[in-house]
Amino acid sequence: MARPDVTPTRRLIILGSTGSIGVNTLDVVAHLNATREQRQAAGLSGRHDGYVQVVGLAAGRNVRKLVEQARAFAVTTVAVADAQAAEAVRQALPDVRVFAGEDAALKLVEQVPCDEIIAAVVGSAGLPATLRAAEQGKLIGLANKETLVAAGALVTPTVRRCNARLLPVDSEHSAIFQCLEGQPRQAVKRIVLTASGGPFRKATKQQMDNATVDEALNHPTWRMGPKITIDSATMMNKALEIIEAHWLFDLPATKIDVIIHPQSIAHSFVEFEDNSILAQMGPPDMRTPIQYALTYPDRPVGCSRAMDWSKLGTLEFEPPDHDRFGALKLAYDVIEAGGTAGAVFNGANEAAVAAFLAGRIRFGRIVQLAAEALSAIPARPVDSLAAALDADRQARAYVESAVGR
Repeated sequence: MARPDVTPTRRLIILGSTGSIGVNTLDVVAHLNATREQRQAAGLSGRHDGYVQVVGLAAGRNVRKLVEQARAFAVTTVAVADAQAAEAVRQALPDVRVFAGEDAALKLVEQVPCDEIIAAVVGSAGLPATLRAAEQGKLIGLANKETLVAAGALVTPTVRRCNARLLPVDSEHSAIFQCLEGQPRQAVKRIVLTASGGPFRKATKQQMDNATVDEALNHPTWRMGPKITIDSATMMNKALEIIEAHWLFDLPATKIDVIIHPQSIAHSFVEFEDNSILAQMGPPDMRTPIQYALTYPDRPVGCSRAMDWSKLGTLEFEPPDHDRFGALKLAYDVIEAGGTAGAVFNGANEAAVAAFLAGRIRFGRIVQLAAEALSAIPARPVDSLAAALDADRQARAYVESAVGR
């Protein structure tokens, strides 16, 4: 709950506030604000001891959740992508400024002063606002992997040129980021992203090809939104993470690997030239990497679950099956192709996932359609936001045409 008697020290915008990352981010903010005085009393001084003021929220069309969040955190400006939903928000929150339409999140970033942005809009829709935040030199907690997949060649140079900062929020990339802290980059032999294997880790290819929506949404470890849960079932999420890691950590594809780890306790590894390995571990709780992105480099008391070592049991690791999970190979193809290949890959996948959730295609067609789009649409340089968005539109149009056929 907002506290008007406390002078805010950090202003935060959350893009994608009604999704799972956004909800967890607000949970972390509430925790940090509630324990602020306790940290100060205990002498746990750090860069992020101050009160966190949420100054802006962006969502798609979840009116009920957005209104609830805005009231709970006394937010004075929100952005709503769906125009009809925006009107409902205006009626519910007459004293709140509401941006509406596809560019609502972009307007929020442009017009509302802030110190940090959590970028958690699902899919390529979050790219324009995140790029603008980078141009403004903001600190960006990046939970939207599609931003770097679609336009890494544009975003990462912008971050460097404008003195912005990307702090990864995905559990895997946060783990890599933490393991690389203080380590000489030339000593890195490879990074290893862990994957739960999703609901079809032990399924046959035939079972996967004909899986129902309910089966694909039944993730054994994480609780996420439908799009990312389907991506986990196809392992497309790991393919996107391979590409994101390439841009985040400036590593070639040959130094990025994946391993299946169904318990989701070890969130990723870094292997060094001396053959030593560092891993970041913890229960599968997104509030841990979110809090690290909000408080880096400090580590105040967290609100996420603590590890119960007495109940941990066995940690399993196994190589991924590239025949059943063909998305992984496509990720390396995208890195090799460069340019707009990432935007095509991501856009085709988003369109295919939407078609599957709508019952228009079989589960097995999702990755196939992404592969077909990559073959059909030539990669071009990503020299502007328009180039990335145009490739995204072409990919979606290709998938829609293929589904119609």
